Amino acid sequence: MTVYFIGAGPGAADLITVRGARTLAACQVCLYAGSLVPRELLAECPPDARLVDTAQLNLDEITDELVHAHENGQDVARLHSGDPSVFSAVAEQMRRLDAAAVPYEVVPGVPAFAAAAAALKRELTVPTVGQTVILTRIAHRATAMPEGEDLATLGRSGALIVLHLAARYVDRVVEELLPHYGADCPAAVVAMASRPDELILRGSLSDIAEQVKAAGVIRTAVIMVGRTLGAEQFRDSHLYSAERDRHVC
Repeated sequence: MTVYFIGAGPGAADLITVRGARTLAACQVCLYAGSLVPRELLAECPPDARLVDTAQLNLDEITDELVHAHENGQDVARLHSGDPSVFSAVAEQMRRLDAAAVPYEVVPGVPAFAAAAAALKRELTVPTVGQTVILTRIAHRATAMPEGEDLATLGRSGALIVLHLAARYVDRVVEELLPHYGADCPAAVVAMASRPDELILRGSLSDIAEQVKAAGVIRTAVIMVGRTLGAEQFRDSHLYSAERDRHVC
C-alpha cells in the first residue's frame, strides 16, 4: 500500500488539484493538520475512512500512523497545506518512510505564495523589472537559517522576496531589507489567502509593518517585497511579440 503526500492548497477547499481530490477519495486513512487544512476537504474522503488530526502529534506518532496503515494494507492520504515542496516538513517524513521501506508518492498542490499573488492580481516576474523570486523565511525559535541564507544577504539580490512564517517578525523583515530595497519599495501582505477571511495589505517598506500590526496579523500570512509588485511601465514579453519568429523552436 502507498502513502500519498497531498498538497491541500492554500486554504480554499476547491483549490486542491483534481489529482489530489481523486487520490484523497481513494484512501482509507487520512492524516491532516486540523489547524491548517479546511474541514470541507475531508468530505472528499470515503465515508468509512479513518481521519487523524495530526495537530497534536509529533513526528514519531505521525510516522507510526503511516506505517501502521501500510501494514494493514491501507492507502494513506497525508494532507499538507499549500504544496509539499515548500515549508511542509515532508522531507523528514519521507526519510522515515524510506527507512521503514514504506512506498510513497507526492501529489503537488497550489502553494500559498501563488494564492497570494492571485489575490494581489500580480505576476511576480515582470520583463525588465524582475525575473527572480526568492522563497524564504527568517530564523526565530524554530530551525535556524543556513549560513548565507539570512534575509540581509538574500536582500542584496534585489529580487522579489516572498516570506513565509514571518508575520510576527515584520519589524525585523523591514529592518533587514530597507538598506537594499529602500523605503519606497512596494510591499504586500496576504493573510489567509483564498479563504473567506482573506486579508490583503498593500504599501511599501516604509509602512507595511505598521499595517500588519494594526490589522493584528500574526500567522498564516505571506509577506512580499519587491519592485515587480508595483511595476506598471515595462516592456511586453517577447513570448507574444509580433516580432517573434514563431517558426523557430
